[in-house]
Amino acid sequence: MKESYFSDQEFKNTGAIELQKGEYDYCIFRQVNFEYADLSGFRFNNCQFILCNISLANLSGTVFSDVVFNECKMLGLHFDQCNQFALSVAFNSCLLHNAVFYKTSLKNTVFRDSVLMEADFSDCNLGGAVFAGCDLSGAVFDHTNLEKADFRTAVNYSINPAVNRLKKARFSLSGISGLLDTLDIEIDRNN
Repeated sequence: MKESYFSDQEFKNTGAIELQKGEYDYCIFRQVNFEYADLSGFRFNNCQFILCNISLANLSGTVFSDVVFNECKMLGLHFDQCNQFALSVAFNSCLLHNAVFYKTSLKNTVFRDSVLMEADFSDCNLGGAVFAGCDLSGAVFDHTNLEKADFRTAVNYSINPAVNRLKKARFSLSGISGLLDTLDIEIDRNN
């Protein structure tokens, strides 16, 4: 059975949408509800998702290559199940609560003004990643490569320097407590 191919198209729908399985190049998805959708095996190349709900979608074998997510609701997504070969994404003003990035390579990925509460970055390669204005409450960094990552404007992170690679990572002075909280020490913010 031949898979469908779509290029340079815009898909807009405020309700649920049924996409044909296949390859989507340079497409825009605007206000599309993909909640609980089966996107397994789909290929998205150079696409934009704008104001979409992609929560709890099945991403098994899904290709996201040079894909940008803008203002999307993306709760409980398993990016660890995506096709890892060409995984290249960016997130702007997205809700990524409980997202799983376990063992993914997200080098130089930009997370901007997004909420990543309880996201799992265990065993990830986040070298050079940027977390600009992101809330990382409860996010897990365990054996994660964070070399040259930028956390200067991120908040609510807790990163144990003993189990993560942090060489040349960037942090603000106000956020330094996120590197020390695992030591169970008290920091006097008045001095």
